[in-house]
Amino acid sequence: MQDLGEGMALSMTSEMLWTAIKLAAPLIGITTVVGLLVSILQSVTQIQESSLTFVPKLIAAAAVLLLLGGWMMSVLADYAIQLISNIPNIQ
Repeated sequence: MQDLGEGMALSMTSEMLWTAIKLAAPLIGITTVVGLLVSILQSVTQIQESSLTFVPKLIAAAAVLLLLGGWMMSVLADYAIQLISNIPNIQ
């Protein structure tokens, strides 16, 4: 049995953070790009409608989740399986 030492704790924390970044990056990236494009469109056309920024980002987020949701779930499931399978090895 392994002791939950500093190295193992740091490794588990690092893997958890990288998994969270992998899962969140597509959603945050696409909604940021859509928000930037809508803001540019608003400044060019001088339309100041508050719902104009919200609705396209919501549609883009839903599209990303529909397209990449399966991949996100498989990454999360693989991480959970790996983490749970290491529980017996921790003292």
